[in-house]
Amino acid sequence: MSEQRSPDARATPMPLTERAREACALLPVAARAEAETVIELLRLLGCDDETCASALWFSLINGLPGAADEAAKTWKPSLRRLIEGQGEAEKVWALHAQRGPVGGAEGLRRLLLAIIRDLRVVFVLLARQLAAMRTAMSLPDHERRELAQLTSDIHAPLANRLGIWQLKWELEDLAFRYLEPDTYRRIARLLDERRADRETFIASSLATLRSTLEGAGVRAELAGRPKHIFSIWKKMKKKGLEFSDLYDIRAVRILVDSVADCYAALGLVHSLWPHLPGEFDDYVARPKGNGYRSLHTAVMGPAGKTLEVQIRTHEMHRANELGVAAHWRYKEGGGADAEFEAKIAWMRKLLEPRGEDEAAELAAGFETELMEDRVYVLSPKGEVIDMPRGATVLDFAYHIHTEVGHRCRGAKVNGRIVPLTTQPRSGDSIEILTTKSSEPSRDWLSSHHGYLNTSRAREKVRAWFRRTAHDANIVAGKAALEKELRKLALDDVDLAKLATHFRLKGVEELFVTIALGEVSLGQIARSLQEPVEQGITQSGNPVASRAAQHDRGALSIEGVGNLLTTLARCCQPLPGDPVRGFITRGRGVSVHRADCASLSRLARKNPERVIEVSWGRVEVQNYEIDIELRGYDRKGLQKDVATTISNTGPHIVASSSRVHVQTGEVEMRFTLRVKDYEQLSMLLGRLGALPNVTDARRLGGR
Repeated sequence: MSEQRSPDARATPMPLTERAREACALLPVAARAEAETVIELLRLLGCDDETCASALWFSLINGLPGAADEAAKTWKPSLRRLIEGQGEAEKVWALHAQRGPVGGAEGLRRLLLAIIRDLRVVFVLLARQLAAMRTAMSLPDHERRELAQLTSDIHAPLANRLGIWQLKWELEDLAFRYLEPDTYRRIARLLDERRADRETFIASSLATLRSTLEGAGVRAELAGRPKHIFSIWKKMKKKGLEFSDLYDIRAVRILVDSVADCYAALGLVHSLWPHLPGEFDDYVARPKGNGYRSLHTAVMGPAGKTLEVQIRTHEMHRANELGVAAHWRYKEGGGADAEFEAKIAWMRKLLEPRGEDEAAELAAGFETELMEDRVYVLSPKGEVIDMPRGATVLDFAYHIHTEVGHRCRGAKVNGRIVPLTTQPRSGDSIEILTTKSSEPSRDWLSSHHGYLNTSRAREKVRAWFRRTAHDANIVAGKAALEKELRKLALDDVDLAKLATHFRLKGVEELFVTIALGEVSLGQIARSLQEPVEQGITQSGNPVASRAAQHDRGALSIEGVGNLLTTLARCCQPLPGDPVRGFITRGRGVSVHRADCASLSRLARKNPERVIEVSWGRVEVQNYEIDIELRGYDRKGLQKDVATTISNTGPHIVASSSRVHVQTGEVEMRFTLRVKDYEQLSMLLGRLGALPNVTDARRLGGR
């Protein structure tokens, strides 16, 4: 369609579609004709100028590589996304060609939707496929069948799910015609009439219905079309019926304002034409399990031909088309997760006519409203695997098979070796590298290291360690706990009371649960932060709970009024540490860890100035602590450490580092603001897992 252009091209830029159409003049005649057919179909769908232009530019890029390089410099980001999205879809077509038509088509459809960033690309893909199918008769037989199989597996189901009826029936019929030519011709002969004749029958039936409903004062919107050949064959196959037993080869739909009008319209239809016994379904009074609501009846219509009539309210129709009872779900069978259904519903809403501002707002809101919570990745065999977003390549290994996970020692993503903690994105191809022996690592159970993010994979690792020697689990759990306590600079922890806290029978069971990852080190750290009066830490000198206290936010001071409190820099106490206070001159109460060497010296000189303090219950506080890292120097180590600290949450107050040139050893010290033991424990675990770091621990005042 030509568009008016100003004589002054500099004042009025050429419309997007017209500019792309002129560029496509370089294409061969057949390719140019197919591109124009795509534009006609996109206009039929109400697509905008940018979508149409992207289809033309992609045709030029495919037909004449390099021809659009100069024009590409002026493309807006949104136009570029549309063109790139069509290129991304080529990955799915290639996968389909590799794996053949057997199974997995649903996974490929999901992958297609996952990798496309702009949903308008789907409309271009459907229009392009239909244009190709219309001319497929000129292709060699094997190419025509491959194209038809791709249409049947990917494009026709997507058109069905999106409610793009203008394209759906033709895609299905053409694919059926090329894949099952004999069956197609047999059903066409059985219809014993041309499509135009059937459409004339529908139009006549609608005119009779409209007149009858208007005469009875029932406001209604009517629509109808003949059943297409593929739909007829599918119903014959599904229900085991002969062609003569089908009553819904021709169908009409009546939309009314209220439920009462539904039944009024039903009565008028039955008074107009005799209904067929056993062919009435009331899904209004008894909705389908998926919420679908409508009245269905079959009648003997004009000229003795059967006619199916569906009657529903406008509200029911909207719910059936866009809600959980959408037409594609009960036709195709099977369910879909809520996020995927919501994505489909939004895509279908984009088809509705709307103003430019409203359409832009709807498209812009898509990503924030419906962020996909699954990723779709590929196995080396081309199988599409969907996993929760955030799953790692090690999670993927366990998803494939338990033994693959146990034997996993490395992974490749898109041909490149990556760490096992890598979180793949939709469309990535993953290959797992295994050894002959089946021996998972205990580090995989640690949330600090980030190897496994799915409960299914973690349970498989736990099950493997449960089968190993009980004594080995005790030793491993004890070592892990002792290491954690050393990192946190905690001594004299009452392990028996700690086991009781987790409702375990004894210390040995505590060690086993730690080894199996059933109690994480983060949970241990959190339990040690609970009020000291519960008696988990400092078995020898717990601070007793007092009735007369003044709550000073994070600290409670026994038997005194409103006093300033400061945390001692010498030992840097954290919530959960046993603490005592020392009354200073002019600086209020200085709070020390109970085992602080500086406090011991002060207490020997002025025992009367030592007072009892305890931690209050304020949730959010920041505390300054010092940590130390040791390891071997490498390029980027300082950056990795700083990034890890930042990503975990603490704030860096000060830092220093020292490298021993002769040995290559490095020491780093950081002063951090942390909120609690759990955050500190997580940080030290992540720092200790960095390459070249041999030790990460909290510095105390001993």
